Amino acid sequence: MHTEVKRTGRSFRNWKYFLNLIPVILVIFGNLSGGWFTLLNFTFSFIVLGIAEILLPEDHTNDDWIEDELPDILMILSIAGQISAISSLIYGISTGIIHDQWIITAALSTGGSSGTLAIVVAHELIHRKHRIWNFAGRFLLFTVFNPYFYIHHLRIHHKYVGTDQDPVTAKFGENYYHFVVRSIGGQLKQSMQMEKQRCVVKKLAPYGLNNYMISCLSGYLGVMLLCTTFWGWEVLAAILLQAIFANLLLEYTNYIEHYGLSRMDNERVNEKHSWQSDKLISRFLLIDLSRHSDHHFHAAKPFNQLLSYPESPVLPGGYASMMLPALIPPLWFKLVDKRIPEHFSQKP
Repeated sequence: MHTEVKRTGRSFRNWKYFLNLIPVILVIFGNLSGGWFTLLNFTFSFIVLGIAEILLPEDHTNDDWIEDELPDILMILSIAGQISAISSLIYGISTGIIHDQWIITAALSTGGSSGTLAIVVAHELIHRKHRIWNFAGRFLLFTVFNPYFYIHHLRIHHKYVGTDQDPVTAKFGENYYHFVVRSIGGQLKQSMQMEKQRCVVKKLAPYGLNNYMISCLSGYLGVMLLCTTFWGWEVLAAILLQAIFANLLLEYTNYIEHYGLSRMDNERVNEKHSWQSDKLISRFLLIDLSRHSDHHFHAAKPFNQLLSYPESPVLPGGYASMMLPALIPPLWFKLVDKRIPEHFSQKP
């Protein structure tokens, strides 16, 4: 296997990732304007991008520029963007700019950005060893009320991906709706077990605040109390709705990234155990999350160095254009099942 990496001067690849900020900019503008403007990001992310992805070509290039500072700048701007998006949602509702049915549309648009920017960037940051970056990743997950992804993704998913021990690997013939329930339930259960075991080994109270899951849940209760006390139940409802929607988007990505791809327990993870897409929209608006095959093959590799492999299974579309098929199980199975290599054990 040989994958060529083209090394240039300062690669335009790293500039293209800044497209990831478009949704959060639309969210902030919509939340501060109210009315129909609250639909801007929802329309852009789930209609415009889906159509654009079908029309635009793929980009298979593997150029990079390792010493570039642009990816870190994007991470900082993304963190600031998520803080601003949540703050603008609170401000818009509490001041009356956003009211009535627009609270729902604003929450969904904000949740769309939380799912496509905050969680995606958090995924990148929790893989980093530096404490500040790692903490920033956990903070972004806190904004979407997700206590388990940090634990489960690093300690369980990457270790057991493609096996029955990983609830995040969608089984062959499993629809998205069944997967969501099984995946979230499994992640919560396994993450709590992992934290309990860690605390016991360190001779700490297994269900005390040293348990990451418990400390997060306590923090969420504090945030909910704060929202209700200072801004009212409408703000609380909006914050919860955006978090729910963001996590459903996370489970959508989990679903399409590993659907039907399995491996033996003693088989090393390689570039064939995750779905790949080189669609332009998926690559640069999701900071190359769609090059998921290489991410699992080399988990410590930064997003701007992920490669496209000719050996990896390829989705029939990108992350934006595959959302509708995923929500219609017969269509999903028709498009994807035939692309699953015969040797994968999940396929009868």
